[in-house]
Amino acid sequence: MAERTTVDEHAAQVRELLSEALSPRPETVALADALDRVTWTEVLSPVDLPLFRNSQMDGFAVVASDISAVPVQLPVVGTIAARAGRPEALRAGTVVRIMTGAVVPDGADAVVPIEDTSGEGESVTINRTRSAGEYVRERGSDLHAGERLLPAALRLAPRHLAVLAAAGISEVEVRSRIRVAVITTGAELVAPGQAAGPGEVFDANGIALEAAVRSCGAEVGFVARNQDDDPESLRTSMVEATASADLVITSGGISMGDYEVVRELLEPLGARVGSIAMQPGGPQATGEFNGVPVVSFPGNPVSTQISFEVFVAPLLREAAGRPAAVRRNRTLAGDLRSVPGKRQFARGRSLDGERVEVVSGPGSHLVAGLAASDVLIDVPLETIGLKEGDTVETWAL
Repeated sequence: MAERTTVDEHAAQVRELLSEALSPRPETVALADALDRVTWTEVLSPVDLPLFRNSQMDGFAVVASDISAVPVQLPVVGTIAARAGRPEALRAGTVVRIMTGAVVPDGADAVVPIEDTSGEGESVTINRTRSAGEYVRERGSDLHAGERLLPAALRLAPRHLAVLAAAGISEVEVRSRIRVAVITTGAELVAPGQAAGPGEVFDANGIALEAAVRSCGAEVGFVARNQDDDPESLRTSMVEATASADLVITSGGISMGDYEVVRELLEPLGARVGSIAMQPGGPQATGEFNGVPVVSFPGNPVSTQISFEVFVAPLLREAAGRPAAVRRNRTLAGDLRSVPGKRQFARGRSLDGERVEVVSGPGSHLVAGLAASDVLIDVPLETIGLKEGDTVETWAL
């Protein structure tokens, strides 16, 4: 990678590297596994909905012309519960007790709610007239067989799974999920929950990258922490990662100092490793291992998370059929200093929907400041400073 590559140039390189790996493809999943997945094609109903004429109320199935004058007393010839089976046809001059959802018998064309009746036993008094069709759910009145249940490119919510199940569909064709492996590097890393000794830091990048990948609609199938700064140890992890992943993301090990394990392993294999005109997140690398694309971020946790948002998140969301993160202009609620020659992504907090304030300094270690932010403030490459009231573009986090 050439020195002073711009953010847009590096983003284009990442997109080109991932273009084949992130190409969408279909897969069929059971409804139980389909929540939040995105439909590949439109789904047509194989049946009418409702499947049969049924009662909207607990009450009495009647012939509407029999109750045109009320009150009227009619004999009750049976009871129909909401269960399998076809009831006998209803004769004129009689009624049948019926439960909500039960099959309306042939001959009946209306249902009288129980609260509009009086008496019990072998006869009932109907106190209110009803027209033909009232409280009867006709077959296909919701949707006819062959009509569209769901469109293509729809992110499936519980209500969508409900209509698929109601139509008797047990599985659905959706966009496949991109499989991502996450590898963090650094001998100084320890797992959260362990005791950190002198010079050790908790590994924030592993959990952050895993969560970020999933939030974009991809899945994480492999996570590793390489703690010995040994290229051969990292090679072992990469072999395992690339056995099942479409993409490998690493953090750390790509700067210009000693013990840069990712650079030592990937650069001889043709990876681009260098610095781009960006703050935070200057060190960046792209390459391949066993034919699988690898995108490498710097190790500082803020740099890692912002690099993911800038370079990889848009591509994963696009591959998953999810909308892009919102970018919009806001008014700066205070002055902002920047470094000339670097495109800065300052951490900000939106105010009253229209203004944004800077939350913390530019340091790539300020994780609490990033946690307190809800947007990134995109400061152009050659901008030295911005004043309160200036318009800035913000990226939603």
